[in-house]
This record gives sequence, structure tokens and C-alpha cells, in this order.
Amino acid sequence: MERTLTEQEISKALDRNKLCSLATIEGNKPKQRYMVLYNEGLSIYLATNRRTHKVEELEDNPHVSLLIGYEIGGSKEDIVIEGTCSICTDDRLKEKVWNDDLENWFKGPEDPDYVILDIRPTHILYTEKDGHQREWLA
Repeated sequence: MERTLTEQEISKALDRNKLCSLATIEGNKPKQRYMVLYNEGLSIYLATNRRTHKVEELEDNPHVSLLIGYEIGGSKEDIVIEGTCSICTDDRLKEKVWNDDLENWFKGPEDPDYVILDIRPTHILYTEKDGHQREWLA
């Protein structure tokens, strides 16, 4: 393992990668799905419908893992984030995360089914394009 990873380096990597795979736990089994990622530094947000299975799973177990990056051939960085998730209905955050792409699923930022998954990282493993790994711990 190389030197530790800075929050600024992680933030820049997240800015370059807006698609992630979110893993939750259902019962005692992992469950994954693709999500669009929004971030401000290490504050990571995912928009979802409050009526989805993932919200139920997170209410039972708030521990999550995100897999971000990588392309076939290994041309991109790879980021694995472990953390905890809370379900947020704060109007200011919903407005901040809102974008036109969400109109496919919600009437607007005031839609009562629109919620934000607020991910708080506890451990991040970053694999650079050349295969070197660095980590960050909360």
C-alpha cells in the first residue's frame, strides 16, 4: 500500500466518475444496483425513490459499499468506498442534488417520493490506473 489518500484527491476522482454500483444488505446477502453519484468533496449523495427496496434495506442495515470507476482494459481508476447511509428528506439537499435527468422519475425536487441517500465514507480504497493502491480512513 502506498501513501495515504487525501480528501482532495478522492473528491477529484469522484468528480471524474458519476456512475457507481451501490451495494446494500438484504437479510444477510449483498444486493447491488447502478446509481448516479453526486458529490461535494467526500459528501456523497444518491437520488432515489423512498418506495424502493434499497430504502427498506438501508433502514434495516445502513452499511453500504460503492464501487466506482474502471473500464475494460483497466484504463481508469477504481474506487471502493465503505460507509454508512442515511435517508435524507431535507428540502435544501434535495434541491441541491436535483437535475433535469431526475424528471424521468420524479415530478420535481418537492416530490414526496424523492429522497437522497447520504453516504458517509468510513474507508476508501483507491486503485490508480497503474495498479498502485492507496487508502483513506475516516
